[in-house]
Amino acid sequence: MQFYDDPAAVPTDFGPSAVTIGKFDGVHVGHRAVIAHLEQAARARGLTSTVVTFDQHPLNVIDPQRVPPALTSTAQRRELLADVGVDATLLLRFDPELQAKSAESFVSEILVGTLHARLVFVGSDFRFGARGAGDVALLRELGERHGFLVELIDDVGLVDDVRPAGERRVSSTWIRELLGVGRVAEAARLLGREHAVRSTVVRGNQRGREMGYPTANLDPHCEGFVPADGVYAARVVHDGVTYPAAVSVGNNPTFEGVPEKQIEAHLLDVDIDLYDETISVLFVAYVRGMVAFGGMDELAAQMRQDDLDIRALLGMPVSA
Repeated sequence: MQFYDDPAAVPTDFGPSAVTIGKFDGVHVGHRAVIAHLEQAARARGLTSTVVTFDQHPLNVIDPQRVPPALTSTAQRRELLADVGVDATLLLRFDPELQAKSAESFVSEILVGTLHARLVFVGSDFRFGARGAGDVALLRELGERHGFLVELIDDVGLVDDVRPAGERRVSSTWIRELLGVGRVAEAARLLGREHAVRSTVVRGNQRGREMGYPTANLDPHCEGFVPADGVYAARVVHDGVTYPAAVSVGNNPTFEGVPEKQIEAHLLDVDIDLYDETISVLFVAYVRGMVAFGGMDELAAQMRQDDLDIRALLGMPVSA
């Protein structure tokens, strides 16, 4: 995938292109359906399929009190867009300058001048330009002036294909709600993959190792939305290798001084030094909530049960 983080970096001979515009937080199955439709249309017309997205949620600039937590970091989003096969991504810096750009200037400078758009896919509620002055009607008018077509990519047909019967439209908001209560398996169904967080492994208090369950403790400054407190069946990816794991999220109420939202991953049947390494944790299934135990013996007994439960969820043999 061609990737540009500044319109000035886009080659002058780029395109012509078919473009869709959005936040694409999580790159969930709804987003993937839109991009698949974009790619199909681009191939049919000999165009470069292009996603235009932003380095941060526009509400970070417009109304910071209302901005939702991101499902994915910018780096994760870039990787996911590359995985779905789009030809190019333009990441725009959403700052006061972009916020103040008029709808006409956005079209003439970005869509036409930079991307040489011939086809633009947007939703019927699409707004663009300063104070959201631009709508689909204006975009179509500008398209006639500049030589590109506008097509709508709404719920009908396209997203219905990825909406479970009788349920709501797939959205980043719905996925955040599910992750916020630990329903990671259901979130994975909407994402089209297991939800992941990524961070560097830091040194912990070694309590897990003392109990025979060494853990990789993640730096709390993670990429990706951290699910609800609890114990999870998971997978850990390091240097291209995937390991089954038991993961806990939370402040571990049995002990004092554990950071809030600490993520600890115990790799099953392997003990490797991951200190200062970057790992991704992929959440497979919720096992139980966090509980304050009466002491180390009670905690150890529960951890043995967790091990059995997690092995079953991951389809692993029970350890001897």
